[in-house]
Amino acid sequence: METSHRVVVGDSRQLDGVADDSVELVVTSPPYPMIEMWDDLFAELDPDIGDRLDTGDGRGAFELMHDQLAAVWDELARVLVDGGIACVNVGDATRKIDGSFRVWGNHSRIIDAFEARGFEPLPEILWRKPTNSGAKFMGSGMVPPNAYVTLEHEYILVFRNGGTRQFEPNAERRYESAYFWEERNRWFSDLWTDVTGEHQTLDGDDRRDRSGAYPFTIPYRLINMYSVVGETVLDPFWGTGTTSLAAMAAARDSIGFEREPSFAESFDDRVDDAPALSRAIARTRLDDHRAFVDGHGVDDFAYEADHYDFPVTTKQERSLRLYAIEDLTATDDGYRAVHEPIDTD
Repeated sequence: METSHRVVVGDSRQLDGVADDSVELVVTSPPYPMIEMWDDLFAELDPDIGDRLDTGDGRGAFELMHDQLAAVWDELARVLVDGGIACVNVGDATRKIDGSFRVWGNHSRIIDAFEARGFEPLPEILWRKPTNSGAKFMGSGMVPPNAYVTLEHEYILVFRNGGTRQFEPNAERRYESAYFWEERNRWFSDLWTDVTGEHQTLDGDDRRDRSGAYPFTIPYRLINMYSVVGETVLDPFWGTGTTSLAAMAAARDSIGFEREPSFAESFDDRVDDAPALSRAIARTRLDDHRAFVDGHGVDDFAYEADHYDFPVTTKQERSLRLYAIEDLTATDDGYRAVHEPIDTD
């Protein structure tokens, strides 16, 4: 099978070239309002934001920053299919403005924005992000009451556009996209303790300061949870292309929108590793399942996998099949990947 991966250097407030009802899944991490590393970006989008920060009007700047994100949410409501899922990775911010320190609740502000556009909020996920020091408090040091806790988690907010997705009865592509029972139990927990943040490795100018890249595990897991093989995944805040890389490994199409041309150039280096990465991930998942089986005993399983030499826990897992990239070529606007099923050996 083939997948396509389009990279658009442009403004995601207008998803030009993306048709209505053409995307099954959105996985993204926007710039976080009130995090200083993105102040300049928001000020470029609306100079009034910079003016309000300069004058100490934090509440006004916060609202205007979310107004800029809201234009993107409008576009997501347009391009997502009925029942399509949007996963938004975001962190809250802590900041002192005009001499007053407080937390800025980005996650709750985004929930309100999606609800206002008719999305149904689904249970959210928390994961632990990297911290720059071992300090678990800030403020007044060792004495109460003016210390405050350190933010050490981020949110993955999950929204559904309308009702649940509908498929033809016994849809082969859906069952082929199944995940293992033990993966389901780990992935569909509201607290991901096995995912940790990673620091940026970009070189040159200010790209590192303007990247909000999340760990590869996050988009890869979400893509497998909320889409099926061959569907389209959109990232309107593409950054360094982690979502597209995960979509490639998961045998899904992808579209990414990014304002900074230099990020697309950086992705050319990352994508060279995609075939090896896709194969390694698939092999790891198969090996992990074999280890799960060995830990329980074959007699504990009622079903045999159709494509692999091991049993599975549920009937829905029998048709599960993993893919690896066998060929990857550049196109005028991105990449084309050829995928082959991973064999049992």
